[in-house]
Amino acid sequence: MPVRKRSIAGKAGLPPESLVHVGRDYGRDTRVTVLDYDAAGARERAAGDVAVLAAPRAANAVTWISVDGLHNVGLIEKIGAAFAIHPLVLEDILNTHQRPKQEDYGDYLYIVFQAFVLEQDGTMAGEQVSMIVGDGYVLSFQESGRELFKAVRERINSGKGRIRREGADYLAYSLIDTIVDNYFVVLEDLGERLEDLEDTLVTRPGQGTLQDIHYLKREMLFFRKALWPLREVIGALSRGESPLIRQTTLPYVRDAYDHTVQVIDTLETYRDILSGMLDIYLSSVSYRLNEVMKLLTIISTIFIPLTFLAGVYGMNFRYMPELEWEYGYPAVWAVMILAGLVMVRYFRRRGWL
Repeated sequence: MPVRKRSIAGKAGLPPESLVHVGRDYGRDTRVTVLDYDAAGARERAAGDVAVLAAPRAANAVTWISVDGLHNVGLIEKIGAAFAIHPLVLEDILNTHQRPKQEDYGDYLYIVFQAFVLEQDGTMAGEQVSMIVGDGYVLSFQESGRELFKAVRERINSGKGRIRREGADYLAYSLIDTIVDNYFVVLEDLGERLEDLEDTLVTRPGQGTLQDIHYLKREMLFFRKALWPLREVIGALSRGESPLIRQTTLPYVRDAYDHTVQVIDTLETYRDILSGMLDIYLSSVSYRLNEVMKLLTIISTIFIPLTFLAGVYGMNFRYMPELEWEYGYPAVWAVMILAGLVMVRYFRRRGWL
């Protein structure tokens, strides 16, 4: 199915709290999956009646509701009504061009960030992921249907690690940590492409090299625009200002913050290297141009006296002294060859050749 883009121009002039999907429609039905778990076990199911999703849960149980596909605005509105989500939050969820941020609404936290993955063709793809963290539940919203949190889901179903013994805040941390871990995968790919580009720049720079530099620069800029605000988001969560984030979860959130800072530092280093590579490319092209111009200048200089001699003896005067001489023609050739050899030797001694 072709991907259809819905422009933000469709919202122009509408009042606040207007629910309009701005993003991509992947042509799939919106899928709502519910995963209930506690220390004893886990149960995953497709959502039936959206209205009962916010039903009371057991004391230590956690419910993770993941919504894949945002083009069904009516369904998103029903989920918002079931959990008493502010209309402005629903508006931000449907508008997939949000800057990463976190907002505290008292009963729940609204967190939005950008997830990045590598496609099968090696290109970097990003999409917005919105998350609502409440008391005993987490709502996650994404539009592409990619298996971004497959590892977290498997850990819950298999009971590995401590996730089933913790609350909704730890689940939220696990989702954020998965996103940050994928940043390292993308960053590693950018580093490998940067090394290959550097080798190409040294050995055989060309017009394609310049295009690759600009394409990689745009990708890093897009990546950076999502990383810097996320650093602020995780930093705010790590300060423990919300009662929804327990003290036992804060060390893990701070660890995710450290990883985010590490990704940002590495990305800034890559951007500096890439900027230097652009300067190297321009210097390399200038050097090659200078070498070509030098060679052409030397060839032209060598032919200046030869052209002079050919011009002199090409004049049609009747009484030229060498005109009737038996060895005149070979002598002129000898003088011309000797002049050329002398000039080549002179250029070599000066280091111009």
